[in-house]
Amino acid sequence: MNEPHDFPIKKTKKSKLQISALYFAVGSVMAALASVIYLVLKIDTLGWQNPISASLLASTFFFLFVALILVVIGTANIPSFKIEKRSD
Repeated sequence: MNEPHDFPIKKTKKSKLQISALYFAVGSVMAALASVIYLVLKIDTLGWQNPISASLLASTFFFLFVALILVVIGTANIPSFKIEKRSD
């Protein structure tokens, strides 16, 4: 009764846009790391109440969640929507 079912899910080839989404996700993570590193280096002189510190924290949050969304898009199994002509 607890046998695994084989669903007819086909793995599709990733499109160029999905592959580029993965590359942009890596770039977004690198931008988030750059924001954090810059914040760590400047927090002693700026302080936590400075708007620049808040902007760096906000940009880190933004870049990380953009990377998360791009990874989901890049790794999704999106079916092909091409209509194939039937030969009757």
